[in-house]
Amino acid sequence: MSFFITSVGTGNGADLGGLDGADQHCQMLAEEAGANDKTWRAYLSTTSPVVNARDRTGDGPWYNANGVMVAENVEHLHSNDNNLNKENSIDENGEIVNGRGDDPNMHDILTGSTLDGMAFDSDEDTTCSDWTSSTEDGSAQVGHHDRTGGGENPESWNSAHGSRGCSQANLQGTGGNGLFYCFAID
Repeated sequence: MSFFITSVGTGNGADLGGLDGADQHCQMLAEEAGANDKTWRAYLSTTSPVVNARDRTGDGPWYNANGVMVAENVEHLHSNDNNLNKENSIDENGEIVNGRGDDPNMHDILTGSTLDGMAFDSDEDTTCSDWTSSTEDGSAQVGHHDRTGGGENPESWNSAHGSRGCSQANLQGTGGNGLFYCFAID
């Protein structure tokens, strides 16, 4: 396994404790699942300082907990030909994450990223204050792990639309649960 969606968020909305806290969450979940021989990073962008999620994934290839290759390399990961979908974008335990049509819907996955995995270059909050806010305001760019739904790019795994706030209730209200992608970088 070298890729998964977190089975649980941190429980504090989009406040993940910054990139360090998100990375620690990835590492903890991976170790609990038996993948403790790798270094794990959250697929998240930040705006201050600018960090691009695509630069945090390693080189690939990446495999899910069931041994399915989801992408060969960074370019394949950010193409329309990757193997990310509801069946393959699973959690660290090999379980399918609820998508659109399931109850509750949890297909909004936090990324803060553009379609090509870069940080946004704007004054808008797309990362809930660089993953340190759980307030009612602000926003985080999310992708749809099941590649279906609404927003500007409804079929995008990493950049479908913004959340309506940063709190746990706001994330759940737009079809998420504070989950994010984790990649092994070695």
